[in-house]
Amino acid sequence: QVQLVESGGGLVQPGGSLRLSCAASGSIFSIDNMGWYRQPPGEAREWVALITRNGLTNHADSVKGRFTISRDNAKNTMYLQMSSLKPEDTAVYYCNAGIASGTTLHNYWGQGTQVTVSS
Repeated sequence: QVQLVESGGGLVQPGGSLRLSCAASGSIFSIDNMGWYRQPPGEAREWVALITRNGLTNHADSVKGRFTISRDNAKNTMYLQMSSLKPEDTAVYYCNAGIASGTTLHNYWGQGTQVTVSS
């Protein structure tokens, strides 16, 4: 069985920084695209950033220049470095990945980690 586990969330003041991690474990043959999503209170889940297996990245306009997605393929881990945080970044952050245990690619989600930006 494959699991994605996020960590690194917490309470931070506006202008502060946090680094989220997403570790994949279990029966993993390969990991394709990985991404971060977030769900603000009372709102729908939204896409934040994407990174391909080869390291190509894309970020939502709302976080461009402040957040940076990265991954360490040797550790099956993805990161989201968040800087210049704003109250509107408050949300539950989820990681997502396409993971193959054999020949079939499946889509997996983590359980989420809370990020709260408040003074």
